[in-house]
Amino acid sequence: MGDPSLGYTVDEALSAVGFGTFQGLALVFAGISWFSEAMEMNLLSFIGPAVKSEWSLSPTEESLLSTAVFGGMLVGALFWGFVSDAYGRRIGMQCVVVVIAGGGLLSAFSPDYKSLVLLRCILGFGVAGGHVFASWFLEFVPSSNRGAWTLSILVFWILGELFEASLAWIVMPTLGWRWLLALSALPALLVVIFSVFVPESPRYLFAEGRTNEAFGILKKVALMNRKTLPAGILVSDQTKHPDEENSPSMETPLLSVTRKKTNSLQTSANNLFELSLLGFTGNYPSIAAFAFWIHICILRRCTDDLGQIPGLIIATVFVERVGRKLTMGILTILAFILILPLSFHQNEVVTTALLFCARMLLFAAFSTLTMYAKEVYPTSIRATGSGLATSVGRIGGMICPLVAVGLLRGCHQTLAVVLFGIVILISGLCVLLFPFETKGRALTDIVTK
Repeated sequence: MGDPSLGYTVDEALSAVGFGTFQGLALVFAGISWFSEAMEMNLLSFIGPAVKSEWSLSPTEESLLSTAVFGGMLVGALFWGFVSDAYGRRIGMQCVVVVIAGGGLLSAFSPDYKSLVLLRCILGFGVAGGHVFASWFLEFVPSSNRGAWTLSILVFWILGELFEASLAWIVMPTLGWRWLLALSALPALLVVIFSVFVPESPRYLFAEGRTNEAFGILKKVALMNRKTLPAGILVSDQTKHPDEENSPSMETPLLSVTRKKTNSLQTSANNLFELSLLGFTGNYPSIAAFAFWIHICILRRCTDDLGQIPGLIIATVFVERVGRKLTMGILTILAFILILPLSFHQNEVVTTALLFCARMLLFAAFSTLTMYAKEVYPTSIRATGSGLATSVGRIGGMICPLVAVGLLRGCHQTLAVVLFGIVILISGLCVLLFPFETKGRALTDIVTK
């Protein structure tokens, strides 16, 4: 490989080329995919009443439509993680978006309730791969301000939700729910076309030993950004910084929280512990969603979408100043404090204000978590790790509608709010137990033994 002193790492190459034209286009591509997923995830709240009326569904059957989507996501998140790590980010993204587009379009032609549930489950299986797009984009971003740029993808998610609400307002009264399903699948088709032109992640290629291909892509990125790569050859972090070999926080954040030479049994236990924490705290959307079951549907939609905007701003500001862990911990604990007054009857103004602020804080915490889960894993298992965390988190998404309906139908508002408030509090305490802070730290590429 030549003299290691003349080499540079992938992180150093990305820092040299900076955030420029290429990263801007990559952000748009990944953002459109999240825009599409947001539309698909939010349209059920609009078509649910129409489908219920047309097919005479019970409230439980209507809730099952949402549960089916989360059921598909439970399996899909882990599956697409494996595919992305085994065959590449590019192939993973292409397969994901084909499933989303296909499931979305075919849903519009569902002849009955059972087929619609099945197709929405398939769509959920595809939507669960959204984390692959985020991982792909993350692997092109320099370490400086990585948090802010990664969180910017969520702007597209918010826009997708707002666009879906506007589209439903126009389409539903005149054309009906089938047209809404068909039109909502069009952005995914656009991503299918764009995916033909996107390159593979250089981090993934380098971790797979395909150094020449990784170098070629980095050269193209530098050319588009009108920058030059550092002098020398592309080398690994271990070659460039051998003194960091025994640093578990830099080398093996997934495999050990104490010493690199911890025995395999302890290592496995730590793996499961960290994955469980990430997956458990991945229930933020489900926890927050419950609050909106106790308010009318229209108001829920407004607080949900509007609360996300300041929440994203808060996350963007805090992650680069106080770090990922403190941001998640502080915000969830504050949200818990805001949720508690809802255990008792409040007037409409107070209820709306509390819901808005709680949703804002929870979205900020969840946004930080989605980024942290991708930063903490090495490139070689990044998609699998974040996919497993996402998959576990979807369990909450599956049971939340059923639990919320059951408790509210029994007029157990106090019990319901206390239950979910406790879950929020535990989530906040759990994130403070994470052994690693990723703020300002270079991403690792491989798991060392």
